[in-house]
Amino acid sequence: MANYREILRLHSLGTSQRGIAWEVQSSRDTVADVIKAANAAGITWPLDEDITNADLQEILFPGKYAYASPYTMPDFAQVHQDLAKKGVTLTLLWHEYCEKVRATGGVPYMYTQFCDKYRKWARVTKATMRIVHKPGDAMQVDWAGDPLWITDRMTGELTPANIFVAVLPCTWYTYAEACSDMKSENWLLCHVHAFNYFCGVPRLLISDNCRTATTVNNRYETVLNRSYQELADHYGTAIVPARVRKPDDKAVAEGSVRFVSTWITAALRDRTFFSITEAQQAVSEKLEEINRKPFQKRVGCRLSAFEQEEKAFLQPLPVLAYEPSVWSRPKVGTDYLVSDGRNKYSVPYDLIGETVDVRLTRNIVEVYYRGDRVAAHVRLAAAQWEPVVKPEHMPEAHRKYIQYNAEEFTAWAVGVGKSTAGVVRCFLTSGREAEQGYKSCASLTKLAERYGKEVLEDACERVLRLTSVPTIRNISTLCRSSADRKTAGEKPAQQQETHSGGITRGAGYYSKGGRRHDEAGND
Repeated sequence: MANYREILRLHSLGTSQRGIAWEVQSSRDTVADVIKAANAAGITWPLDEDITNADLQEILFPGKYAYASPYTMPDFAQVHQDLAKKGVTLTLLWHEYCEKVRATGGVPYMYTQFCDKYRKWARVTKATMRIVHKPGDAMQVDWAGDPLWITDRMTGELTPANIFVAVLPCTWYTYAEACSDMKSENWLLCHVHAFNYFCGVPRLLISDNCRTATTVNNRYETVLNRSYQELADHYGTAIVPARVRKPDDKAVAEGSVRFVSTWITAALRDRTFFSITEAQQAVSEKLEEINRKPFQKRVGCRLSAFEQEEKAFLQPLPVLAYEPSVWSRPKVGTDYLVSDGRNKYSVPYDLIGETVDVRLTRNIVEVYYRGDRVAAHVRLAAAQWEPVVKPEHMPEAHRKYIQYNAEEFTAWAVGVGKSTAGVVRCFLTSGREAEQGYKSCASLTKLAERYGKEVLEDACERVLRLTSVPTIRNISTLCRSSADRKTAGEKPAQQQETHSGGITRGAGYYSKGGRRHDEAGND
C-alpha cells in the first residue's frame, strides 16, 4: 500500500513528483494518480491523526483495491449532496442505500458503519462545514464592529459609516453594505438589499438582540420590533433572534463579521471617503472580491457554492417591493399633532391625550388608533416650520379661525349690509396689517349670530354716524340696547300701566305746589 499521507504532506510542501516518488519509494505514476484523486476529492493536507492510509485508499480509489470486502461502498459525495436538502437525514439515506444495494445483489453496510464511514469521509474532504446548515434555510445578520470613516471636506471631521453584514450559513455567501447609522430605517433597507442580492428569501432570519430587532428577549418571552416583524411578514420569513449573550447562535455571522473587518474595513483603512456613497461603492467592490475568493480547503468559492448548492432553495422574492416602515407610540398632545422627527402632522382632535400608533415610511405618515387608521399624510422630505394640518382634524372654532382672511370677511359684510361692510373696512385698515383686524371682524360675525343681521346693520349704521373709529364694544352695546328695546316694545300696554301696589300718587304729588294743595284740602 502506498504511503498516501506522506505523498499528500510532501506535495503540500511543494516537493516535485519525482522527489515524492523517491521519498516514498513509489512510482511517479502512483504519485501522480494520488495527487490527481486528492484534488478531485478536495482532500488537502493537513489531515487528522486518526486518518490512516487505508482510509485514504478507500476514499481516493473506492472499490479499486477492495478485493476481499463483500460490502458495497456508498457514494459518499452523493450522500453529502443529498444530506444538504431539506428534511433529508442519514437514516433516510441509509435506507435508500440498502434498498439499492440489495436490488443489485450486494451487501450493504450496517447503519453505524455507514455513518462512521461518511463522517470520516467528510472529515477528510473538509466537507463538514457545508452540512451544518441546510441550503436556503437561514440568513444570519449583524453589524460589523469596526466602521469606515467619512471625512468632511470643509472641517475634516470624521463620521463613522457602520457596515451591515448578512450571510447564508450553508455556503457562507455574504452581503455587506455601509450605512450612515444603525437606526431602524437603514436596518430594514439593508435586509431588503440583501434579499435582492441573494435573489431570494431564506426560511429564517437569525439576528442579534439590537433594539431594531427585538424589544424584549428573555427566558420567558420574545417580543419583536414591530417594523422588523412587518418586514418578515412581507417576505414570508420568520425571525429567530439569538439568545442574549449567546453569539454561538449565529456563529457564521460572527465569523463573517471578522472576515469583513479584515478584507473590507482593514483593506480600506488607507482610503479617504468624503461621502457615504463613496464608501458604499468601495464596500461593494470589495464584497465581490470576497465572494469570488477561492476557498482554501475545498474547490470553488462562495459565489460558485451559492449558485450550485443554495440559490435554488431560497424562496422567491415577493411581487410587490417592500417599503420600510418605522413604528412609534406617541401620546397626542393638546395641539393634536404627532411628529416624524422632522415635521408635525395632525390627527383628529378628539384623540388628545390618547396613545396612538404611528407608521412612518419614506413617503407616508399613517396614524392608527386601536387598530383603525385615523389619519394619513404625505411625508415631507424637508423640515418646515408650519405643521401639516387637515381641516377635518380641527375643532369647529379652530377650523373657522384658519379660514379667516380679508376677502372672506369683506364678502360676508357686504352680504349683511352697507354699514357692516364699512365697519369691516375700518377694522381691516386700522392697523399696519389686515390680520390685526381679524379678531374684531370675527367678533362682528358672532354679534350677527347672536342678535341677527338686521340688528347688527342698524348698530353699525348708528355707530358710523357717531365716530369714524368704530369699536366692537360700541357696536355690542348698541346691539344689546336694540335687542332690549325690541323686547320691551313687545310687552302689552295694560301690563305696563297696571300696578300691583305701593305708591300710586305719581310724581306730581311730590312737587312743592301739589303737596301744599293736598295738605290744604286735608285741612
